[in-house]
Amino acid sequence: MNKISPKSLLHSKWTKISVINKEKHFAITKVSYDEEQSIEECIIQAVINNNEYSINWRDLKNPQQWKLGWQ
Repeated sequence: MNKISPKSLLHSKWTKISVINKEKHFAITKVSYDEEQSIEECIIQAVINNNEYSINWRDLKNPQQWKLGWQ
């Protein structure tokens, strides 16, 4: 399991295990919090073409889907 701190999520870099549309490397570009400091929204951006996707940040903990850093 990938260890992730919600506070250090912004600008972190990730590698997707199953590549789709040549999008392998991503960076977190936006993290929105609610009043209780829980993450409301997390936006990840593909490095190759700048496509942005809204994801559940907890999915990044799954090592079968994501690796921390660009590999």
